[in-house]
Amino acid sequence: MEFARLRKKASAPLALLVVFATLTLASGCSVEEPSSTAVQAAPDNAASTEELFTPIVGSVLDEPRIVRGTDDRDHLAYELFLTNTIGQSVTVDALSVRGDGEEIMRLSGEDLLPWMRAMGAPAPGYELASGQSATVILDVALPVGGKAPQMLSHVIEFSPETAMPPMVTEQMEQTIARVPVSPSTPLVIGSPVSGDGWLDGNGCCGASAHRSAINPVNGALYAPERFAIDFVQLDEESRIFDGPIDDLASYAYYGAEILAVGDGPIVSMKWDLPEESPGSHPVGLELNEYGGNHIVQDLGDGHYAFYAHLQGENPEGLTVGQEMSRGDILGYLGNSGNTDMPHLHFHVMDSPLPLGSNGVPFVFESFTLTGTVNDAELEECMSRSQSCGVVASDKAVMKKVMPLQQDVISVPD
Repeated sequence: MEFARLRKKASAPLALLVVFATLTLASGCSVEEPSSTAVQAAPDNAASTEELFTPIVGSVLDEPRIVRGTDDRDHLAYELFLTNTIGQSVTVDALSVRGDGEEIMRLSGEDLLPWMRAMGAPAPGYELASGQSATVILDVALPVGGKAPQMLSHVIEFSPETAMPPMVTEQMEQTIARVPVSPSTPLVIGSPVSGDGWLDGNGCCGASAHRSAINPVNGALYAPERFAIDFVQLDEESRIFDGPIDDLASYAYYGAEILAVGDGPIVSMKWDLPEESPGSHPVGLELNEYGGNHIVQDLGDGHYAFYAHLQGENPEGLTVGQEMSRGDILGYLGNSGNTDMPHLHFHVMDSPLPLGSNGVPFVFESFTLTGTVNDAELEECMSRSQSCGVVASDKAVMKKVMPLQQDVISVPD
């Protein structure tokens, strides 16, 4: 939900800093994974009568689902949860994802590093201490037109600290976390913003602050921001702000209308938080203040839209239970809660709890892709008043796809 600081420093999760004590397990002992919404998965040999020693056990936090992006690829964005069960540290050397038995992605060395983080660690890393768990953020991008896999499995290659033959060898390989791909299709919605120059910051599907926000809430782990977008609007010179970084008046889009993305009632809202000063990170927030002034809307079929960091005081006089239609004004873009720059944080989730839920994919009915911003340019234009250096596209009209991180889009009023 915080845009600028956490986009630049993805080592800090967006909603919560996940901190777990390191467990101490004896070699060969079993481990019980924490209570969560995880989809418990069987290894590839699940149907076999053979029993294999698997020092690293794993599951996924939620069933993988496919969403099409503006890059004309189908994305499987999900998280693999790993636990080292033996009484010594291990180093994960590589991870392969297999779809219906065929390798469809492999990460090793520096390619793996930004995607893996041990629980409680301040930065990504390959090593798991005895009893320690980690999440591996995955984005499996598949070419459009090919056959989507129905079943995924994961091959872990790792090196224990000390070989203890025959069960623990210098280098080991095992298959874990065999899980089905959800047959569901993404929810089709309208855009929560309209006009030109909207930059998708912290969006799907890379190793962003949103993707690393794995929340321990109500005794379980959740990834509500898996497909979340932070929207800021660029001005005619492609700047995010023009003037002092700590002055809300420097952000021309501050106060932009925020629109309902679909039909359905409001199930919860909050309007009593002040605006934060941009350019600095708020401290001392309660858990229910991270989203700032916000609205949760029921879109039906177990889908809920979350609109965060709005201006306060309920300017449209909305009430809980009020039916909204796509395009209705809900409020105005603000800078409340866990934010250091005015923006709209938006995501769709599988429960009405903004933090204790899993994010589900969505696509916009229609928008125009006008360009993209590269990493270096974005770093600069978030910290000083200068152009973000948008790389123009052919201004293609996109229908029923998801904007990806650092896309710049236009949405008709």
